[in-house]
Amino acid sequence: MKKLIILSLIIFGACFYAQGIKFEETSLSLAKAKAKKENKLIFIDAYTSWCAPCKLMAKNVFPSSNVGNYYNDNFINVKIDMEKGEGIELAKKYKIGSYPTYLFIDSTGKEIYRDSGSHDENSFIQVGKNAQDPNKNLSTLKEKFEKGENNPDFLKNLINLTVRSDQDFAVKVFERYFNSKTQIDKADVQLLTSNIIGTASQLYNFFQEKKSIILKAISEEEYNTIDKKIKTNTLFYRFQHDPNKFTDDSSLAEASKFLSKEEAQKELLKCKAYNALSQKDIATFEALMLEAYKEYSTVSDEDLSKAAWYFSENVNTKSSLEKAIVWAQESVRKNKNYYNVDTLARLYQKVGDDVQAKKWKEEADQLKMSEK
Repeated sequence: MKKLIILSLIIFGACFYAQGIKFEETSLSLAKAKAKKENKLIFIDAYTSWCAPCKLMAKNVFPSSNVGNYYNDNFINVKIDMEKGEGIELAKKYKIGSYPTYLFIDSTGKEIYRDSGSHDENSFIQVGKNAQDPNKNLSTLKEKFEKGENNPDFLKNLINLTVRSDQDFAVKVFERYFNSKTQIDKADVQLLTSNIIGTASQLYNFFQEKKSIILKAISEEEYNTIDKKIKTNTLFYRFQHDPNKFTDDSSLAEASKFLSKEEAQKELLKCKAYNALSQKDIATFEALMLEAYKEYSTVSDEDLSKAAWYFSENVNTKSSLEKAIVWAQESVRKNKNYYNVDTLARLYQKVGDDVQAKKWKEEADQLKMSEK
């Protein structure tokens, strides 16, 4: 009997430890005190309730026993919604503008390292290792930069580490990075434009100032498409966050300066749809999205994948889910990746097509493995 009890305790302990990252249910100030006592860094999962990659990480990566073992041994782990409670001020303090952001700070609150976006288990463990690597400590890297380091790989790494938190500094690094290369390529342009969050961004000014250089890597049509998307995102972000100031008519009038009437109306519908979703008005979200994506051939693979994913998470009407399947298929056709293939599998499962669900889930798993 005694052996049985001991065995049960061992099994219970193993199961408990294999539950993934243990997030402290406490305030950041108490987490700092614990970090100081245990001589550890604090890992903050900075997320929002509407962020799709945040949900995927919480579902697929954080529960991993391997990930949990590493993070629980090396960090004090805290999850904070950046749109609630102390998260609102933390987002301002650390200039967090994209989600998910993985922030590593010391017990005094000094930022040591950050990362963002989706990861698999192995790459997320590597994120934790990077945070503990003195050679990737932000203060150390900035010192090397100020001393004149101009190796392109070093500069690119520094851009990725600072672009979300310190755009003043990131613009300086981009300037040196562009000058360090004989000719920039599309990947360099993507590095720049993927981090432009609006027309008020200093990186947007840099994007405009360096147009002649950028046009050596992409066509003028591609440049104008990117420019239009930045302006659109800026306008409708303002509309979504201050609907009393930016009415439908005023927003459409402003959008008509750089969009066709049809494009402007579609963007307004999408904006209102996601606003309805944030208010948990699923019926309105569903109706507006179906109207906005009635014609989808020119929609980017990212936007189609995003729309399909939100339908897989929130919508239950079979005919609407079948529309979302078409969006996901078009996204896959344009640019097949783990996320849109996985979304397609989820949608097929939700409409009860187990054969197609299994087929696409297997392909998603293969893509995930190939990206490791």
